[in-house]
Amino acid sequence: MINVTEAKQLINENCAALKVKTSTLLEANGSILAAPIYAVIDTPPFDQSAMDGYAFSYEKWDKKSNLTVIGEIQTGTYSDSPILSNETVRIYTGAPTPPGADTVVMQEKIIKNGNTIQVQDAFLVRGTNVREKGSQTKKGDIALQTGQLLTPVAISFLAGIGINEVKVYSKPTISIIVTGKELIKADSNITKGKIFESNSIGLIAALHQLDIFPVSVEVVDDTEVEIERAISNQLSSNILILTGGVSVGDYDLVPASLEKCGVQKIFHTIKQKPGKPFYFGKKDHTLIFALPGNPAAAMSCFYEYVVLAISNFTQKKYFNKMQLPLAFDFNKKAGLTHFLKGKTHENAVVLLDNQESYKLNSFAVADCLVELEENKEIFKKGDLVNCSMII
Repeated sequence: MINVTEAKQLINENCAALKVKTSTLLEANGSILAAPIYAVIDTPPFDQSAMDGYAFSYEKWDKKSNLTVIGEIQTGTYSDSPILSNETVRIYTGAPTPPGADTVVMQEKIIKNGNTIQVQDAFLVRGTNVREKGSQTKKGDIALQTGQLLTPVAISFLAGIGINEVKVYSKPTISIIVTGKELIKADSNITKGKIFESNSIGLIAALHQLDIFPVSVEVVDDTEVEIERAISNQLSSNILILTGGVSVGDYDLVPASLEKCGVQKIFHTIKQKPGKPFYFGKKDHTLIFALPGNPAAAMSCFYEYVVLAISNFTQKKYFNKMQLPLAFDFNKKAGLTHFLKGKTHENAVVLLDNQESYKLNSFAVADCLVELEENKEIFKKGDLVNCSMII
């Protein structure tokens, strides 16, 4: 049996090679950039006015005379007529300044008299209110580096410099198999010996939280034939998640079924609570995670281990990790790392009630998982503990 640190190291070491794909900007929203982006043009592509006002040559203005208005340049148009001494053109925000113009005076800072204007801006200097060509990015410069998260603003930025497609790290394809003879759908009539199945929808929702949509979800009976058939059908996915049947009981058939399907076991059981009988294996480029059937244990293992593997594929960090002080004392036995449902409150973390692996009511209101180290028994109020946010 290995510890939590060893388990995570083995998952990192066995993750499949990163895959890169070319995506449109909208498809790439929320992804991590897999190759640097170089600017294909200067941005802005020309000297442009930053204000509605009047463009003129500050260098050629004698600072005493009124300026004569000789034309107008609207946004989206262009004039190649040069500006001479003491001349100006009416110009609008975003419009290109004409040849010879190097300054724009705001329309609020002039007095207009017929076809002349008097400048009333004592702080005006050469270049005021002009956005120089290439002042944001110059052609050939790196606009965004590899590893950049493509936020909506980053996507807008790329569109603004003429980029339509980007290379990003691919999201893994994921399949889910839930095992259990006792499981029935939530819309069924419950009978003796049966329980409503919740692991599949919980895992689907958790994947949606990561903007990943499983390619297959199946609930199967606790029989070797059914489990092996389901596993064989889903070994083309990058990640296969199973729940239930992973311990050492007579009907815990998942480990043996995985072996019969050619899966190489990396480890089985971790020194942790909940989720001790957690299984991790691999076949070719498919990673297999077999989680306990108890819902809280399944979700804890998902957040601690499956998300780690997904992050290796996408190169994206999904949840913040931080250290917070405990709000109250807590004791546990040495020998197992505990993952406890917590709720952050006034810069501290409260360990919730109902921590048993079959209970989800505390998990339903938790905003983090609190990791209590394996060999420590006594935790005092104010002790710093590792917290993995799950929202």
